[in-house]
Amino acid sequence: QVQLVESGGGLVQAGGSLRLACAASGRTFSTSTMGWFRQAPGKEREFVARITWSLGITDYADSVKGRFTISRDNSKRTVSLQMNSLKPDDTAVYYCAAKDAYDSKRDPAAYDYWGQGTQVTVSA
Repeated sequence: QVQLVESGGGLVQAGGSLRLACAASGRTFSTSTMGWFRQAPGKEREFVARITWSLGITDYADSVKGRFTISRDNSKRTVSLQMNSLKPDDTAVYYCAAKDAYDSKRDPAAYDYWGQGTQVTVSA
């Protein structure tokens, strides 16, 4: 099993920045990719960004490209999401996720392990 714990959410004004962190523990050696997803009230969970442990390959949703940056620390088994130029539309619960399969799928169903989520609220 893999355990994921997110931190760093909060309330910020539009145009501001937040940094989310995800600490992975347990059988993390079996996972290939870490991802961030978000879910706003009344909406489906959506892909935000992902990064591979081995080569650090990244992928971003169009809605966050150029504003968000995902990074990882292999030695600490942590993943971060730096969020800049935040907009009210970025308001959501943000989830850290991990998957074993090495592929580029963005579907939440492709991910095997999930954190509990952290709230990000961006005020206008």
